[in-house]
Amino acid sequence: MIEDILSAGVRIAAPIAFACLGELINQRSGIMNLGIEGIMLISAFSGFAGAFLTGSLLVGVLFGLIAGALMGLLVGVLSIKLKANQVIAGIAIWIFGVGLSIYAYRAIFGGMSIPPTIEGFKATPIPILGDIPVIGEILFRQNVLVYLSYLLVFALWFILIRTKLGLKITAVGEDPKVADISGINVFKMRYFAVIAGSALIGLGGAYLPLAYIHTFAENVVSGRGWIAFSLVIFGRWHPLKTFAAALMFGIIDASQLYIQGSGFAVPLELMLMLPYLFTILVLVIGGTKSGMPASLGKPYSRE
Repeated sequence: MIEDILSAGVRIAAPIAFACLGELINQRSGIMNLGIEGIMLISAFSGFAGAFLTGSLLVGVLFGLIAGALMGLLVGVLSIKLKANQVIAGIAIWIFGVGLSIYAYRAIFGGMSIPPTIEGFKATPIPILGDIPVIGEILFRQNVLVYLSYLLVFALWFILIRTKLGLKITAVGEDPKVADISGINVFKMRYFAVIAGSALIGLGGAYLPLAYIHTFAENVVSGRGWIAFSLVIFGRWHPLKTFAAALMFGIIDASQLYIQGSGFAVPLELMLMLPYLFTILVLVIGGTKSGMPASLGKPYSRE
């Protein structure tokens, strides 16, 4: 039973983990992207439409990444070029994403009497590792996108902590003026970070139809974008800590699903609230600014 809950928790955590890592890149460069929910919705639709129309899940993944990157470019134009208030810009991206995803879905699939579905990614055990007792069942009998999340979290940790690129991203988020004086192109670096990070957020959105529910529905993201935003804060803008927070959320969500299915006399509404109560607790505990990039949310202008 415990193994099943933990295994399901890892699968549930994967889209949030992708979104967390993408938002972490955004924020480490100084861009507060509040449009995660909208980006995930558009990417979820794009990934589903690409996979459904071409019959290829890889095309669906590619469409999700491209949709996320394009939305990231829009975030960059608003926040970097136009120097718009990043909170207002993020909310605008969110609303835009909700509206566009609904419109596009109805325009393409609205005439179907039966909601369209796809054959999503299946669990693919990793040889040898999948046979390890307990750990193998939980971590190494998942689908390929879950395995990709494992690789990405360590790759992002290495890039941010151990490479010049990571140091440049961190520098423009901490003190863009000093970074500019040092020869770093602040604008290009922030554009790169927000586009690359939003592509990862898009991958989180595409995961939902491609590897979780195998269809698209309006508001399929269901608040996961806002949860990802809070988990980045809880993880102190550190890839490994943020990924661990996403796993915690996934396990709690899986636990409430198991309790519902077990027939315990617990109000359904209370069970549905559990993951979001955890998110509120995360914000309360992680509400400190410790580790926050010093120039987060502040547009930069050369004097």
